Amino acid sequence: MMKKLTLSALTALGLSAGAAMAAEGGHTHDVDFSFEGPFGSFDQMQLQRGLQVYTEVCSACHGLRYVPIRTLSDEGGPELPEDQVRAYAANLSEIMDPELDDFRARTPNDHFPMSSLENAPDLSLMAKARAGYHGPYGTGLSQLFNGIGGPEHIVSILTGYTGEEKEEAGTIYYENTAFAGGWIAMAPPLMGEDVEFADGHSNELHHEAEDVAAFLTWAAEPKMMARKQVGFTAVLFLVILSVLLYLTNKAIWAPIKKRAKEA
Repeated sequence: MMKKLTLSALTALGLSAGAAMAAEGGHTHDVDFSFEGPFGSFDQMQLQRGLQVYTEVCSACHGLRYVPIRTLSDEGGPELPEDQVRAYAANLSEIMDPELDDFRARTPNDHFPMSSLENAPDLSLMAKARAGYHGPYGTGLSQLFNGIGGPEHIVSILTGYTGEEKEEAGTIYYENTAFAGGWIAMAPPLMGEDVEFADGHSNELHHEAEDVAAFLTWAAEPKMMARKQVGFTAVLFLVILSVLLYLTNKAIWAPIKKRAKEA
């Protein structure tokens, strides 16, 4: 029995170590995002800038098929006015309506378009799918305070191009210090100063990368702030309940302990 348990433990350890090694292979640097930690929250202006970077640059190839357009006006997100959300939806590519059997303009109730290229992954859940700096093989406390590292990995990819290229089997590969294997088929999507932000924020490469990474994190988990609030409320309730149970226990047993001492 002990032999089987030992073999199972070693197998699990080997699998987790192998998975951790597979997740490595590229350099992911830490980024101090406002939404990290149990009390962190999204920066509304950063999300709006990230939406602009996605719209003007990333959406040429990548989609957000699982994100409803109407959520752009939700509290805790970019919080765009409803009229701007309607105008934004109308400017996106048309969608096929089965009821009309024809194409029509998108409305806030529709989702973002899908990726326009077969080899361009959808970005809806990219920030959750790409673990980097903090996990998911790190400690639980690291993930609690710093997240699993998805947005850091995105920033590192976007800023990790060295400028070196090579061709293999008719495909151009670009050297990237953050990508596993060191070479990626995606050309550098951001060069810096790709967009002009209305709030006058810096549009240097690392700022654009951080803004779009924050937006993609919100797209992957739009209810993060609500989840944190519920978690904090639950922990506070458990603390109060624990104190009340302790005091109740003391009150119930106090007379019994007193009689035991007198006896």
